[in-house]
Amino acid sequence: MTKNQPLYQKLVDQLEVKIRKDMAPHEKLLSERELSESYSVSRITVRQALRELESRGLIYKVHGKGTYVSKLKEPLTDLATAYSFTEQMKKIGKEPKTEIISFEKVAVKDYLEKFLDMDTEGEAFELERVRLADGEPMMFERSYLPATLFNDLSKDLLLQKPLYDIFAEDYHQQIRLAEEEFYASIALDYEAHLLGIKKGDPVLHMIRKTYNDKNLLIEHTFSIARADHFTYRIIHQPNQ
Repeated sequence: MTKNQPLYQKLVDQLEVKIRKDMAPHEKLLSERELSESYSVSRITVRQALRELESRGLIYKVHGKGTYVSKLKEPLTDLATAYSFTEQMKKIGKEPKTEIISFEKVAVKDYLEKFLDMDTEGEAFELERVRLADGEPMMFERSYLPATLFNDLSKDLLLQKPLYDIFAEDYHQQIRLAEEEFYASIALDYEAHLLGIKKGDPVLHMIRKTYNDKNLLIEHTFSIARADHFTYRIIHQPNQ
């Protein structure tokens, strides 16, 4: 802490250490009054500190219930570099198209529970799509969306606009962070048929997890892209 650091910032630092080291996701914080008494600061200072922690994505508020630790206890990530198939195809002069293979509400089983951070009593939408460029299949996607957040989602709506536009415009879900993992593999019968390639041909697997501004998972997508038509380019720049 610097000599002239504001009092609320000192409290932010103290609470951040406690959140990261000692608290679990969705654990409830002390009330404003309790924090004020515990740290010997005013309620105004507590409110300033909580606003700062919320802006960093470390906590979220539930109206009438209190303040809780976010699922993700990491600083916010700029989503500007996250991959968008539709936008990328437009940039390279190709016409993007999406075909919906299946769309249904499914019960959350054990294998989905760990991905969606939902209990096994919940439901999720399972969406399978093929992404095309100039009419040629490029990518197969299977997405899971918690039904509690998108209860009236319909196939008609999915056909009208991109999924992320639906998140923002129809369900007011503000995306805060997306995580992606990549690995090489080979195509199995199902995806090979959909992508117009042979079983055993090389493909690129991608796993994306997308979180809203309360750091709750709103999308878990498995993607399989044709290795002969699909590349990722990553540019690393040193810190200035």
